[in-house]
Amino acid sequence: MLNNKVVIITGGGSGIGLAAARMFAAKGANVLITGRRMEVLEEITANHPSIKGFVADAGNPESAALTVEAAMKQWGRIDIIVNNAGAGAIMPLEDVNAQSILDIFTVNVTGPTLLAAAAIPHLEKTKGLIINMSSTYGSKAGANLSLYGSSKAAIEYMTRSWALELAPKGIRVNAIASGPVETAFLRDRMGLTPEQIDAVKEHERQSIPLGRRGEPNDVAAWMVSLANPEMSWVTGQVIGVDGGLMVT
Repeated sequence: MLNNKVVIITGGGSGIGLAAARMFAAKGANVLITGRRMEVLEEITANHPSIKGFVADAGNPESAALTVEAAMKQWGRIDIIVNNAGAGAIMPLEDVNAQSILDIFTVNVTGPTLLAAAAIPHLEKTKGLIINMSSTYGSKAGANLSLYGSSKAAIEYMTRSWALELAPKGIRVNAIASGPVETAFLRDRMGLTPEQIDAVKEHERQSIPLGRRGEPNDVAAWMVSLANPEMSWVTGQVIGVDGGLMVT
């Protein structure tokens, strides 16, 4: 279905990004995953010949052009961009400072914007696809989530705007608003202690109508589905994959 298509997935070294990389590769695609730790990328790519790694930090503005260049050098085309890398914080308003705002918005808004912009000429040639990662909390209010949620609200607005702007070029743009998923995000990106993580997970399980947190494959499957040629009339959409959390 996706033979010889080229996919870039930021934050592809773990969690949803890694699950998506493996699914895309299983469908015949060539995948470039980015991450900050070379040893992690090398371990993944050693076992998956269709997956290549590129060390890049989504919070570094220079990474966007370098990532696109790496994919073009490797395969000579780009078909799909998955803006998966994300940052977050559970932070009361009284604790917010300029650096915390910058840190979250640089990864969640600036990074995806620059990568998408750098890839446009190549995506136009392949009539490609951009998939942005949002969150249930991009449209559902949550105490102490104002920075994280507002950054995801921004990516949802950009998804719809880019869909309009890029449609004449044949480029589709969609987003997935994921609910809580069993990844290392709470530890690595939210910076929570084990006790805090356990408390958050239990609260989420009680809040989600289907009674469980998601698994990476639950969300990754939608990324691959959006790349299916049968989805070629779908653009400008934000698809909720959250066990029903949005409707609570």
